[in-house]
Amino acid sequence: MLANKALVLEGGGMRGAYSAGVMEYFLENNLFFPYVIGVSAGAANAASYLSKQRGRNKKVSIEYVADPRYLSLRNYRKSRQLFGMDFIFDEIPNKYVPYDFPVFQESESEFMIGATDCHSGEPVYFGKMDYGAEMLKLLKASSSLPFVAPEVEHNGMVLLDGGISDPIPIKKAQNDGYQKAVVVLTRNKGYMKKPSKLNFLVKRKYPLYPGLYQAMTVRYEKYNDTLKYLEQEEKNGRVIIIRPQQPMDVGRMERNPRKLEKLYDQGFQDAKNLADRIVNF
Repeated sequence: MLANKALVLEGGGMRGAYSAGVMEYFLENNLFFPYVIGVSAGAANAASYLSKQRGRNKKVSIEYVADPRYLSLRNYRKSRQLFGMDFIFDEIPNKYVPYDFPVFQESESEFMIGATDCHSGEPVYFGKMDYGAEMLKLLKASSSLPFVAPEVEHNGMVLLDGGISDPIPIKKAQNDGYQKAVVVLTRNKGYMKKPSKLNFLVKRKYPLYPGLYQAMTVRYEKYNDTLKYLEQEEKNGRVIIIRPQQPMDVGRMERNPRKLEKLYDQGFQDAKNLADRIVNF
């Protein structure tokens, strides 16, 4: 266990293959953190890492990607969701690639899942004491993208993708007492998010959630501000950033297994290259 350090994971849809490769290196080399926090694909990858199931992330996020039940226009025509959320967060972990809940529960690591409260537009975070046996439901909420996935109701809240309101939850980790963190990003250095041209559709699609509209409107600013903050924290010696070194040829909805495996391998290698720094951090 790497004492007093947090692991912070960005989302990014299928670009999460990069963080899956990072997690695999950590898992193979028994590098664990007392506190892990992630949103969307980052949180989903962290779950298999904390259940110590080697190769599971690769199997789930790369080998299954060609299955139309996982990601397809057919899904959208049937249920207005590109990703088959029930297939990914119910059938796969409970039937096809069983998730090891007992090992996860035995883990000494706290695992925080970030989502967005549609009413307030603010981030909400759930730890082990909050979700108990409903972890998969919260992972589903954290990964539910606006427009292409339904909202998830939980304890009176209506939730969507955690990356909307807190795309890289470094400050949450610091507020919870972890002043040093390893942060895994799924975009290359120099990337900056641009304002969305589709925000006007948010009001039309989600008229009951003005908070969601506000969060979507300022999302790019929050993301870019967080990147600047991270780079300053890195200079101050409080953060190690792992991220792709080159612009990626992989989109959020990528379905090419070869491209995803290449990105996965890149994440594994980048984690390996930084392993000594992380251990001695």
